[in-house]
Amino acid sequence: MKLINYSLTIFLALVLTVYAYEKKDRPKDASLYIISPKDGETVSGKFKIQFGLAGMGVAPAGVKMPKTGHHHLLLDMKEMPNMDSPLPKSENLKHFGGGQTEAEIELKPGTHTLQLLLADENHVPHKSALLSKKIKIYVK
Repeated sequence: MKLINYSLTIFLALVLTVYAYEKKDRPKDASLYIISPKDGETVSGKFKIQFGLAGMGVAPAGVKMPKTGHHHLLLDMKEMPNMDSPLPKSENLKHFGGGQTEAEIELKPGTHTLQLLLADENHVPHKSALLSKKIKIYVK
């Protein structure tokens, strides 16, 4: 009997986890882009980055609203993160779960790539991931 209860508990936990992170649809015409800095621009070590989003709205992490998401900044990432589960925080993956549409960041001198990824209230990218164009900047 204990084995059945234990198995049922594990099964329910797995079902709830899958349901909790069910990937959401997004409008097909939505677009995500970096307003500033521009591709190829030279910036100082500390600079402002501005996020652009069309066809959807911005909502903070934890707020469940249709056709919304919040920004994640991919810094110098050579490979995409797992798009089927919540995005992990790291030095190269910055979360803007407060619904920010701009931020001041600081990078070491050199060449860097920036790309935005929109995710839902649980930090999970949409079914068809919404990514900006990857840009290259130079930090002096």
